[in-house]
Amino acid sequence: MTSISPIKRVAVIGGGILGVSSAVQLARRGAHVVLVTDREVASEASGRSLAWLNSAGIRSEAYHRLRLLGIDRYRTLAAQKPEVDFLHFDGGLTWNAPGEADRLRRNFAHERSIGYDTRWLAADEITKVTPGVDASAVAPEGAVFNPGEGWVDLPSLIRVLLDEFAELGGRLITRAGRASVVITDGRVTGVSTAEGLVMEVDAALLATGAEVPKMVAELGVAIGDQTPIALLVRTKPVDVGLRAVLNTPRVAVRPTPTGALVLDSAWSEDEVVVREDGTYEIHASTVQGLLDEASAVLEGNPELELDSYGVGPKPIPGDGEPVFGELDEVSGYYVAFSHSGATLGLIAGELLAEEIVSGEPHPLLDSFRPGRFRS
Repeated sequence: MTSISPIKRVAVIGGGILGVSSAVQLARRGAHVVLVTDREVASEASGRSLAWLNSAGIRSEAYHRLRLLGIDRYRTLAAQKPEVDFLHFDGGLTWNAPGEADRLRRNFAHERSIGYDTRWLAADEITKVTPGVDASAVAPEGAVFNPGEGWVDLPSLIRVLLDEFAELGGRLITRAGRASVVITDGRVTGVSTAEGLVMEVDAALLATGAEVPKMVAELGVAIGDQTPIALLVRTKPVDVGLRAVLNTPRVAVRPTPTGALVLDSAWSEDEVVVREDGTYEIHASTVQGLLDEASAVLEGNPELELDSYGVGPKPIPGDGEPVFGELDEVSGYYVAFSHSGATLGLIAGELLAEEIVSGEPHPLLDSFRPGRFRS
């Protein structure tokens, strides 16, 4: 269903990067915007994201193009705000376990074929290109280095965006509990909070991460979902020379603005225990295992100490590709649901805001409409 009248009043539900970016872009376009969060901003997936900016590997052409545009917007931001310390482009380094380089070589060949900046490095070339890495930990087959990749600290970026949002007259409501979209005669007419506050709007954007499929399911709308429970560990600040993002067989590592490191992995996700009441149990051995695995791939194998960890759903759509745009079933009801929230954060907010304000679908989002999951 396509909105046909200009949008002036918009509610954005969700305080992660997709919601905040969209809210700012809407305010830039003259809309009256209220941003509603159930708790604080960046309290969910955006607060525990590895936030690797990339389009490495093999994916659809449309998704690759959108991710490249996402990286482009971050480069623009870096040029406009060279003083920020939360956004860096020092590349990404990936290697597989010894004897398991076939998939990596396929990815490398694909990246070369589409012009993605990629280099195959022998183990003895690693330290010259990516300081801070223990080259002895790299598989003998070598590693792939993508020099155009980077990382962003999403909570820091969100704070900067919210400053602009406030300057533009946007209204932020935090700790509102679970908000609901009010629908009248097949069209969005408002948003209500858990305490009963109702705001009249012309359109609403649902950007609640892993909650998006559950919330639209209440309307009888299906969005495929394969969201896992993820664990992100943050170390105390440590003196290492690492600047690139590392993706290794047992741990992914990225720097932070404070000198700490953040770590995650697939195996540690599998060790998270989900209790019957929906809370999580994290084994001390899992956290220590991540710290040990990260130490093993860093130059000098430094002792890493735990500062904190975050655990919770990591949004991933059912087919792995983003879900952006208006629901066919309800006029003015838009959704944003994506695994690559960091890489797409700025460009998705831009394109969604343009759609919402103009009422015209943006062709760059045509491949990612929620209607593709309709049976």
